[in-house]
Amino acid sequence: MYKVFVNEKPIVLTNTITKETDFKLFLLESADIYEVIRQLQKNKIAEARLYHPNKHLLLDLFKEKLPVVIAGGGLVKNSKGEVLFIRRNDKWDLPKGKIEKGESVEEAAVREVEEETGVENVAIDHQLMDTYHLFRRNGIYKLKLTHWYAMNTDYIGPTTPQLDEDITEVAWKNDVQTKEALTDSYENIKLLFENGV
Repeated sequence: MYKVFVNEKPIVLTNTITKETDFKLFLLESADIYEVIRQLQKNKIAEARLYHPNKHLLLDLFKEKLPVVIAGGGLVKNSKGEVLFIRRNDKWDLPKGKIEKGESVEEAAVREVEEETGVENVAIDHQLMDTYHLFRRNGIYKLKLTHWYAMNTDYIGPTTPQLDEDITEVAWKNDVQTKEALTDSYENIKLLFENGV
């Protein structure tokens, strides 16, 4: 099962059929993805489920419906155990961005963290999980697949928000502040923390 978010509403890719309650079920192969998005955005449905019997084909079949953008991002902790957050579009987020030509996902993730926050000496500990969301650019919907990494840094200098990426603030947050920030964050970011980070 995969969750793909459209403006914080989920499209669930599943190989299980259950009785419709607070969601609508569509057949993945024949579903008109733009109609599904429209129904979610107009609040006609709270959740969409796209079904295919083979769980190994779910993501590949969905990726055939939309252009895919691959990104890398980091959940960065400092020596105090604080988490590095950015403020973008009036929500708390984690630094991430798309891969540039000739770059590995890991290289992109570290570069984006450093560019978006001004934090240096960032190192990857391990891969966390992948998240998925749809966004619209120039009238075209795209699927963003973000590979997330647990990272660390010993950096203690000033932070610098990347203003040209609409980042207005960079902040280190302790456990209590992190819980508060997650109440004003994206569903994909919440998923990272729900999965044992």
